Amino acid sequence: MEPYQIIKQPLITEKGMRLNEEGSTVVFRVDSRANKLQIKHAVEVLFNVKVLKVNTLNVEGKKRRIRYREGKRPDWKKAYVTLRDGDSITFFEGV
Repeated sequence: MEPYQIIKQPLITEKGMRLNEEGSTVVFRVDSRANKLQIKHAVEVLFNVKVLKVNTLNVEGKKRRIRYREGKRPDWKKAYVTLRDGDSITFFEGV
């Protein structure tokens, strides 16, 4: 898979921003078929940083009701990427 197919989007949450400030960890939403080595390679190529480790977890989609039917949002995969000291990825300037 191509790096642009593996990394779908960064997850900008309060927890993710706190992890980024404290220990240079960045959180991404990734392709559910990607493994840790592919995610590591994709982040290093796209953002020109050195990745120390990658932790992944599968997030189960929430159950939702639409009128009288019960449905479910799709499952997805989250990756916590720890960067080398001195490396950083910024998504917003001035934030």
